[in-house]
Amino acid sequence: MAVTLHVPSELDHAALDARAKNIVYTYPNSEEGKELDLRPGSDLHEKIKSAVITRAQDSYNIMKRKHDNWNLVDQTLTAYIPLDEKERALKKRDPRKPVSIVVPYTYATMETLLTYLVTAFLDLPIFRYEGVTSDDTIGAIMLEKVVELQTVKNKIGLALHTLFRDGLAYGFGVGLPLWSEHWGYKTERLPNGIKARARKRLFEGNRVENVDPYLYLPDTTVPIHKVQEGEFTGYVDRTNYISLLEMEAINPNDFFNIKYLDGMDGGSTWFGSEASMRDRKQDVNTRTLDIHSSTSPVDVVWMYMKLVPSNECWKLGKSEVPEKWLFGVAGDQIVIYAKQLGLDHDMFPTAVFAPDYDGYSVAPVSRMEMIYGMQNVLDFLFSSHVANVRKAINDMLIVDPFLINMEDLKDPEPGKLIRMRRAAWGRGVEHAVAQLNVNDITRTHISQDAPCVIDLMQRTSAAVDSLMGIMRTSGERRSATEARDSRMSALSRLAKTARICSLMTMYDLAYMIASQTQQLMSQSVFINTMGVHQQELIEEYGQNRKMQVDPTKIDINYDIVVHDGTVDVGERADSWATLFQILSSQPAVGVGFDMVRVFKHLARMLGAKNVNEFVRKGGGVNIQTMQTEEVLQQANRGNLVPVGGELGGQGGTEVE
Repeated sequence: MAVTLHVPSELDHAALDARAKNIVYTYPNSEEGKELDLRPGSDLHEKIKSAVITRAQDSYNIMKRKHDNWNLVDQTLTAYIPLDEKERALKKRDPRKPVSIVVPYTYATMETLLTYLVTAFLDLPIFRYEGVTSDDTIGAIMLEKVVELQTVKNKIGLALHTLFRDGLAYGFGVGLPLWSEHWGYKTERLPNGIKARARKRLFEGNRVENVDPYLYLPDTTVPIHKVQEGEFTGYVDRTNYISLLEMEAINPNDFFNIKYLDGMDGGSTWFGSEASMRDRKQDVNTRTLDIHSSTSPVDVVWMYMKLVPSNECWKLGKSEVPEKWLFGVAGDQIVIYAKQLGLDHDMFPTAVFAPDYDGYSVAPVSRMEMIYGMQNVLDFLFSSHVANVRKAINDMLIVDPFLINMEDLKDPEPGKLIRMRRAAWGRGVEHAVAQLNVNDITRTHISQDAPCVIDLMQRTSAAVDSLMGIMRTSGERRSATEARDSRMSALSRLAKTARICSLMTMYDLAYMIASQTQQLMSQSVFINTMGVHQQELIEEYGQNRKMQVDPTKIDINYDIVVHDGTVDVGERADSWATLFQILSSQPAVGVGFDMVRVFKHLARMLGAKNVNEFVRKGGGVNIQTMQTEEVLQQANRGNLVPVGGELGGQGGTEVE
């Protein structure tokens, strides 16, 4: 059961003053150049802490209403059911005997929907851009290549997978496009042979940080998909004292007050009783284990806010124009971060994916919640059948103890010898023991009822058998056209989900990532020229597989190329192959089409990922359309030869 976050009590100022004697910090400056007083216990410090925690409490009190439902969904996705006392005793006596289970059909549904979204969006390049004018074309290509490099190095695809999964399981998923720098050490050999090892920035770029829906703190006055219209948005992040010290050392102008956390209980009241049941198997929860003896966990409430710096309750500057700031409060007590965002895109760096949003709710019902009731029925059907079978396979006998030696009958070993009592000798054994008739009232649970429930789950989720890769083995035979149309209808429903994802989530991520790259990129990177835009880059910069891009080359105007959410799965490949043949054989029709692009589209539908690798470089082929008689005449004169042959005349033209 979750607990409500409370505003923490006042700090022990005497203890803070004693600790502050050995701690010195230079705090950020306000707009007028005056250092802000952010020492723990100061008026400004306490105002910021109270504002952050109060907003977090207001948001959490609304969002926690969904936690019980989410826990039920988590239970179906982990295929785990807590055993009752009777089943515990049964497993203790014989661990081989089956007990109640979760039929992992919700999990199978989730995997089907996730597979479609991953296929639709995670092929490189994930984010695509195009220049606004012709002068921006090459710069947009370079920007796309730089962003593609960031998606690979920072594994943005994995974060997007989690984002999609959260959206399907909990009704929404949250991703934060954050600019990050990876620091490490580089060893160089000096001319005198001595090795010098220095700490350097090895790579910089965007990453996407996932937010646990249980710990997301949105402004509940606006719908889930209108995060940019809210006054604030935040989340809770569990980290540790050493990691925060490292961040403070790398970014001393941003982080402060970290050393005040040394020796303090940095845990938040959020984790007094963890809301999520994901880790609670066999009554074990990794969040609530006593781990303070070996680590120093710290819970940080991060809050993005719109505020007026000159407002009396803030006094962060003289500006009367609303600005976006980021605050961090560690352990509900210490402010460790307070800075204006200053991002060119002027947005909260937050993207939300809510595939089943209704346009109004702050926490919409998820796809997995919709089928939970049917999943519960399915679990009951299987578990009751298992319990009935477990009962039926145990011998239930009616015995006349006057005729049978009971100790012989109780012997469980095979090949037993059961002796009759002396008084029954010579009377026969027909009526000494009788098997009690057992009727299997659950025999239709598996054969009839469960398939009906599964069919309803498929109708609700659009994860039909054909999308799961399952062929129907019963019922009347379906034609190929009927099967194809049914599959395409299901795919169109999934394409709707993907289109919502593209418009709501991927567009915002693409825009913020590109903008942050243009603004914050400080060092040149090498990109690979191979791929979609290979020919354009070769024509501009020559035949180089790798080329260097500095920040000035991507300072261009760009548009986002929006993915429509569809996936080419081959159903229409035969139709496109026929169409290509018609265009090739009918010059009057084919002359109006770009046959190379039509062929590339057909190749991609058939599964070719790298069709551009086979395109002839240099574009030296002159394609013309001629009548058959004219082609034969020119060939006889030696002016035309097949592609790859030698020209027999002068000024010949290759024919394709």
